[in-house]
Amino acid sequence: MHAPEWFKTRRLPLPGLLRPAVNGALGLAWALMPPRLLHPLGFARLALERLLGRRRGLFTRPPEEALALPDGLVDIGGPMSVDRLVAAYAAGIYPWCHLPPQKWWAPSRRAVLFLAESRIEKSLRRVLRQGRYRVTFDTAFEEVMRACAAPRPGRHALTWISPRFMAAYRALHCAGHAHSVEVWDGDGNLAGGLYGVASGGVFFTESQFARARDTSKIAFVTLNRHLAEWGFTLNDGKHMTAHLAALGLREIGREEFNAILKAGRVARPPARWRVDPALDVAGWEPAALCLLKP
Repeated sequence: MHAPEWFKTRRLPLPGLLRPAVNGALGLAWALMPPRLLHPLGFARLALERLLGRRRGLFTRPPEEALALPDGLVDIGGPMSVDRLVAAYAAGIYPWCHLPPQKWWAPSRRAVLFLAESRIEKSLRRVLRQGRYRVTFDTAFEEVMRACAAPRPGRHALTWISPRFMAAYRALHCAGHAHSVEVWDGDGNLAGGLYGVASGGVFFTESQFARARDTSKIAFVTLNRHLAEWGFTLNDGKHMTAHLAALGLREIGREEFNAILKAGRVARPPARWRVDPALDVAGWEPAALCLLKP
């Protein structure tokens, strides 16, 4: 996730010591945009509840009691350990922030893809059939995270994927819960990809990138073809965007999302994933899936 288009500025060469300061200033400016001016009140409320020991388990509030302002806030601070991240995703909670301390969220609306509703454009099917790109799983997790965090060419882009996030999700990947999809061009260069977390029958897509046209879509469709084969129900995209809507995602409420999450069985045990060459991604017809729909 990156800053809105109007918020991006032309990227200037910066000395290494200045870059964190500039990124911090951009993060502060983003936090002070009008839709978020009252969010500090919610942050202070959660911090006070935490200080007074009003925690309920690993998080100050359960998802169903998340704050309405800011929407979905359930906790502030605390470690990003493997155990806590696993528990968070199992409850439909994820960490995200531009500025410390760390915030934990379970928003009232989720952008999700029911795998039977996947959309694959004819042009994308054609690219898949041409075989110009090779797709792998879990072979370059850190490189994918760094690519997702990198500013887009010619622009300063605000990202939440800090060194702390990278370390936490690297540990989650080593434990077999976080996964990456890599798209390689004919010269062996990483051209696109995504990373996310598997919990029960849901895959939580955290971020994606493309260095060549359609490569993030190739990663997404290839992943979803495997998720469907492995018995997953949803691919979660968190907040709706025009790009996600074009891929077939739609919004559902937190209660419905958490019910699906809790009802889902463990589709795949924690382990490294591998692409199944027998699966036909280009010819996949998602509507043929016999999945429960709301």
